[in-house]
Amino acid sequence: MAQEAPSGGEKTEKPTAKRLSDAAKKGDILQSRELSTALVTMAGIAWLAVTGPSMVGAIKQMLAEGLRFDASDVAGFAPEQRAAHLLSTIAVPLIGVLAVTLVAAFAAPAMLGSLGFRAEAFSFKPGKLNPANGIKKIFGIQGLVELLKSIVKILVIGSIGLYLLWQRMGAIANMGKLGIEPAISELGSIFIFVALALAASLFLVAGIDVPAQMIQRARRLGMTKQEIKEEHKEAEGSPEAKGAIRRRQYETLNGSVRKAVEEASVILTNPTHFAVALRYHPGRDAAPLVLARGVDETAAAIRAYANEKEVPVLQYPELTRAIYFTSRAGQEIDERLFMAVATVLAFVFRVENRMANEMDRPHVDLPEAMRFDSDGKNTVN
Repeated sequence: MAQEAPSGGEKTEKPTAKRLSDAAKKGDILQSRELSTALVTMAGIAWLAVTGPSMVGAIKQMLAEGLRFDASDVAGFAPEQRAAHLLSTIAVPLIGVLAVTLVAAFAAPAMLGSLGFRAEAFSFKPGKLNPANGIKKIFGIQGLVELLKSIVKILVIGSIGLYLLWQRMGAIANMGKLGIEPAISELGSIFIFVALALAASLFLVAGIDVPAQMIQRARRLGMTKQEIKEEHKEAEGSPEAKGAIRRRQYETLNGSVRKAVEEASVILTNPTHFAVALRYHPGRDAAPLVLARGVDETAAAIRAYANEKEVPVLQYPELTRAIYFTSRAGQEIDERLFMAVATVLAFVFRVENRMANEMDRPHVDLPEAMRFDSDGKNTVN
């Protein structure tokens, strides 16, 4: 049996930039708890590895001063000042740990392009208070994925931790033969090394979680073909978009060109890159006259303005290019194009008098010397 084509209701299309932007404003952003955990943990452990000796020294100083007192301390006992002095001893190392972990916490969403404040994300959503939704998350696909991630983390991190400790069982057993300070120093070195290795293993989990989150978000925000069509139609048809287009077109054309378009008998187009405005009034013009011409943005502006002023616009690519490359604004067309232009003007006259319609539009032939490509080169030679 032949497979049926996807129906219009299936989300077979990637989310558009507007869909992604709207979702981000509502708080639906790309995020990975595993990446955040890995960065924060690694930053904290790395800071302890670098500043560990100074932090241990600050703690020793705090304990020594806290346990030492004399008669003046008893006579003028001020617990608030004493506590403040002792805490200031370890304040700098602690502030350092907090600072690096805070930077790491902001680095995770920044790496995913999700850093920023979104007011709508903090708005009240009654649906989040529905117990049924919470149960669905726990026992649904998302809950199963989170459970599997937790099991993988335990297996990976636990295996690495056990292996590293097993490798150092000899050094741990020999600590009993060392003095207090050498044993504490050795224990601290083992702790830092194992902690760094475990923090690094978190990046393995994050390397799996980040692509998975990207895929889940893309599926969640996927769109149907109909939704894309409606979004495009809404964007094109919005008053703001239309107003912006009109302003841009108005700025592109100067006053003389706009006046020329209004006076034109017909606008010939390429249809996308070139446009020429022609006028022919029997008894007034000896031959068809080029009032204005344009390329790319100017051509698009001429077409749009002509449609707005209800000036006939016809697509004759070869004839439009021939006029553009052989005549300037204010000049009569090349005499070799008289027959082709006369045919077009006669058709415009018949349409205006309801004697013909678009289906009757005539074909025109040009002399070989009048056939140009978009660069102005003759296509025959």
